[in-house]
Parts: sequence; structure tokens; C-alpha cells
Amino acid sequence: MQMAGAMMMWCRSLRVLPWLLLAWLASCGGGTQQIEPFQARRVIFIGDETVGLLPDGRRYGINFINADGNFDCAQLPIWSQQLATNFGFTTDNCGGGVFAVTRAAANAKAADVEGQISAQFAASGVTPKDLFVVMVGMNDIIELYETFTGDRSCDTGVRDPAPGTLMAELQARGRLVAAQVNRVIEADGRLIVSTVHDLGYTPYAIAAGQSALLSCMTAVFNARVRVDSIQDGRFWGLVLADDDTLAIVRNPSTIGVTNVTDVACTVAPPACTTSTLVNPLATTYLWASDRHFGPLMHNQLAGEAITRARNNPF
Repeated sequence: MQMAGAMMMWCRSLRVLPWLLLAWLASCGGGTQQIEPFQARRVIFIGDETVGLLPDGRRYGINFINADGNFDCAQLPIWSQQLATNFGFTTDNCGGGVFAVTRAAANAKAADVEGQISAQFAASGVTPKDLFVVMVGMNDIIELYETFTGDRSCDTGVRDPAPGTLMAELQARGRLVAAQVNRVIEADGRLIVSTVHDLGYTPYAIAAGQSALLSCMTAVFNARVRVDSIQDGRFWGLVLADDDTLAIVRNPSTIGVTNVTDVACTVAPPACTTSTLVNPLATTYLWASDRHFGPLMHNQLAGEAITRARNNPF
């Protein structure tokens, strides 16, 4: 009963694509409880600005300015920072000591993940105690929305879209991420992977009047990452940022969010700070920018990531 309950929590999903369900349920049933607690030897951030800090410690969100007017990168930490801290690490771009390694880069896309992982493999190899923390795809989805000129129809029920369509390109990019997840698994590494947050609820989508399309695009990309990754909870755990977006929009007060539609920052990240917000309480907004989420969403993802890393049978 205990294992079944844990599996049900891990397999939670508010929106499951029809063709994804059976494959994903198979992965949810493949694990067992940890024999001994997992303790990471290294933590490595892979992906884009949703998972990594800039070299100067700033984030694409809200940067904290203290009472002396100085930036403090340890305050309002992003979700990957919080996960690393839970294992006793600081980040290489924020503080000293034993640090997590940032391979993630601002504006990175799915095609960049291979190079990031290759750089880590070349630098220090990989062991079963290396935890890769992955989030990528936001920039791919927005790029395709803005530039794709072929068939732009989107249907989450289509498993094998025609070549040359928006659906096919989204799936191809999702497969690139899944291939790198599998590469780490095959090297005996461990991963926490987050889906892309649902871009259909962002101020970017709302302003364009394209919420339905961007939600569909997010779902199609995320589904390919999920279904094409090796289905084995002994190697990786999933954080459902897309489902979290919907849950918070429907019930924002559950995590203290006060605004789910407006942008908190008056200047674009990474220049946004606690001194450049629309009002002093805007750290409780869901959105820092028109596409990047704020501190409370980071806290939500961090809690889930820590639970996966601590409870999956790594």
C-alpha cells in the first residue's frame, strides 16, 4: 500500500495526452522504494535560464536587492538552487564551498542540451551519484510560435503528425531532450527533469491572444520528452511544471500567489530586481516577466524536485 501510494503521487498528471497514458503508466510502476537515502556527489544544471543562474549570479526572474542596495544571489533562489541546497551544495555562480555546476545557459534550446552534457562528461565523467537537473524547451516553443511558416495546426491527440508541420517540429525537439535524458541514464547517471511550464497561461500568450495554441504546443513538446525517455524511476524523476501552472492559475492562494495574469517586473529580466517591481508585493505574482515565472513557482518546483530526488529509488 505504501509503494502504491507513492506511485500514485509520482504519476499525478492533470492533463495526459491519450497516446501518452499507457507508456507513462508503465514507467510509473517500475520503481521501488529507496534502500538507502540518495546523496548526490555532484549536481549539474542542464538547459536554459529556467534552471540556471547567469555567471554573475543573476536569474531570469526577480533578483533580490538588500537594505544596503546590494544584490544577493542567495535570496529568492530558483528551483534548482533550492534542490542543490537540499543536498548541501551552493551553485558555482552564487557562492563558494561545494557547488553545483551550471551548464545551463540563457536562451538555450533543446539542441543545446547535447553540448552541455558532453561538456560535463568530458570534465568529470558521470557516476550513479551525479544528479543532472534538466529544464529546457520554453525557448524552442516560443521560437516555433514566432517563426514557423508551415502548417501551424496543433492537436494533442495526434501521435504521428505529418512531416514538415508545427507538430512534427515540436515532437522532434522533444525527442532531442529525451535522447539526452537517455544518454545520462545509459551512462548510469541520475536526473530530475522538469516539463516546460504551460506557456498558454503566460502574459506573453494572453497578450497575443494565443493561449490555446501555446498550451497545445507546450503539451506536445512535453509529451515527447516524457514518452521517449527510458521509463525507469530508478534513474530519473519528473517535475510537472505544466500541471503546476494550471493548478496555480485555478487556485493561486494555495501557494500564496496573488496575481496570475500580470507581469511583476517593470524592466525585463535579468535586469529585474526587487527595486524594479510594479509594487513591493509583486514577488507574489506568478509571472516575473511575460514568460518567466517568479519566486513562488520556483518554490513549488523546488519542493517537488526535492521530493522526487529524495524518494525515487535512485
